[in-house]
Amino acid sequence: MIGRREFITLLGGAATWPLSARAQQGVPVIGFLHSGSASVGLFEGQLVAFREGLKEGGYIVGQNVAIEYHWADGNIDRMPELAADLVRRNVRVIAAPGGPPSNLAAKNATSTIPVVFVTGADPVKVGLVSNVRQPGGNVTGITFFVEELSATSLSLLGQMVPYAKTVGLMVNPLNPETPRRAADAVAAARALGLEMELLYAATPSDIDKVFDTLTERRIGALLIGAEATYGAHIQQLISLAARHKMPTMYWRREFAEVGGLASYGTSVTDAYRQAGVYVARILRGDKPGELPVIQTVKFEFVLNLKTARALGIDVPMGLSAGADEVIE
Repeated sequence: MIGRREFITLLGGAATWPLSARAQQGVPVIGFLHSGSASVGLFEGQLVAFREGLKEGGYIVGQNVAIEYHWADGNIDRMPELAADLVRRNVRVIAAPGGPPSNLAAKNATSTIPVVFVTGADPVKVGLVSNVRQPGGNVTGITFFVEELSATSLSLLGQMVPYAKTVGLMVNPLNPETPRRAADAVAAARALGLEMELLYAATPSDIDKVFDTLTERRIGALLIGAEATYGAHIQQLISLAARHKMPTMYWRREFAEVGGLASYGTSVTDAYRQAGVYVARILRGDKPGELPVIQTVKFEFVLNLKTARALGIDVPMGLSAGADEVIE
């Protein structure tokens, strides 16, 4: 993991080397479009992995390639304009790893500039590609189907808090994938004999209200939906869960690393690395439409025992033994 100062330098390096100057020197420029925020530090490891993927393909940022970062800071409404700006700047490739909002904004902004996405959605169902084996057009990328995570996440959460008969699911109403993901999660909860309440949050104030609702309705545990924009509010989510003593399951390990109870999901870091590899291949001349969409298969369960103790949760020994990582 890189330090804060190094991370800011990593992001700022592109800004100190004007895009026009880079273009004049023949250095290809990658547009990076994300719905999250660089300031919270959630994406430090992912950005390092993305650059490592580029390096595997022969491209080193600051030497023979540059990156133009565009962050929406959790404001999905900004995505179309941010994507359009990258198109106006005539970047060589757009990397759009910020979930469906950034994926679709990049795709809709151009039919000629290659786009490499990282998404938890089914890329065919949301309209990113028509075929995962032969995408065609200018779009390809990496996917991890988060729909498959709901049943396992709920099962793990249930083992930690067996007394919780009603589980809340926090989702973003502005994400076009939300209705389908929510339906899948509700079905998974029902199969486990649990009741599920859907709680909608798109802004920081919405998130505050969700936790007030959890207390009012005496909901026993919370599952945070796999929503890229929530990464901009990681500290708020962790603090509220601690203050309300709410057992909460997240979809990314970074939440558990900074104080969340647990996380279960695919290795997002590895997905970013693979996206970097694909961007490098496109810069070398490969056509995105001929690069099959990669589905990541690496899953990880991270458990924070310190947080569990603070919540008064006695984690079963078998559960902690089966975790990919235990934080003491």
